[in-house]
Amino acid sequence: MKAMVFDAREYDRASLNEVNARFGHDLRFQRSNLDHTTAALARGVDAVIPFVNDSLDEPTLRILAKEGVRLVAMRCAGHNNLDCAAARRLGLRAVNVPAYSPHAVAEHVFALLLGLVRNVARARERVRDGNFSIEGLSGFNLYGKTFGLVGMGHIGLCVAQIARGVGCRVIAHDPYARGSDLPAELVELDRLLAESDVVSLHAPLTKETRHLIDAARLSRMKPGAVLINTSRGALVDTAALIDALKERRLGGVGLDVYEEEAGVFYHDLSNDLLDDDVLARLLMFRNVLVTSHMGFLTREALRDIAEATLGSLSDFEAGRPLAREILRD
Repeated sequence: MKAMVFDAREYDRASLNEVNARFGHDLRFQRSNLDHTTAALARGVDAVIPFVNDSLDEPTLRILAKEGVRLVAMRCAGHNNLDCAAARRLGLRAVNVPAYSPHAVAEHVFALLLGLVRNVARARERVRDGNFSIEGLSGFNLYGKTFGLVGMGHIGLCVAQIARGVGCRVIAHDPYARGSDLPAELVELDRLLAESDVVSLHAPLTKETRHLIDAARLSRMKPGAVLINTSRGALVDTAALIDALKERRLGGVGLDVYEEEAGVFYHDLSNDLLDDDVLARLLMFRNVLVTSHMGFLTREALRDIAEATLGSLSDFEAGRPLAREILRD
């Protein structure tokens, strides 16, 4: 099956080509993001394989359908950038990768968290400058702290298990979570914010969850708490977050995602100016740690993504049911 991979980086090529040796699809790689200005590049392929910051709005989907594309295979879990209603109208099928190595993102939560609470980045900067003083670098133990999870999907469950493993009390908010065997006590969101020393976000981005963490909810967080977001940037109102940081209400913020990350994350801007004033302001805070949407970036997760994506292409080509279909009725 002919498929074009958009926003393709070297690690995408390596993992997809390695796994594709078994599947035998005709993969073409395009470094450009997918949007209405680049969709015509998919002429002659049966499927497109976009990523998190590609734009799959109605104009883009209309061009894809006109060029003969029949399947949109998201190589990620989130699909908030896909206009599902437009895809249905145009007769396009769509799949995603709902459960690729949740351990990868869960472990990145603790990479960010420990980097913040033990001042690892600041200590490294000092040592590189020959400053071996540890004044002002006091952190705090995770043991005995309350860890709050917003969302208890595959990743949230993994985070809960790790948090319990380091001795945290774990509470969670998820209106869809059920069962008595969950590794967390389910509570209302306001209670979670008030009691948690660490709040970690693992909710999908929907109309209801956009700016879920806004000024009002930031004000309800426990003073000195740490906020971690490895899910979707727009779960957090960044302007309100900056205000909370200026008022010194938060002990730290770890972000692997940012609501205006498209056009910035995954690009080398080291020889250019950062035009995003909000992000530039955020990066100035010493208790903020930002990574470039790389929570998924492990060998194991890349292999899982490739396996699931190429498997969906094979199922579509053979006329089999699509186990990971997004647009089910």
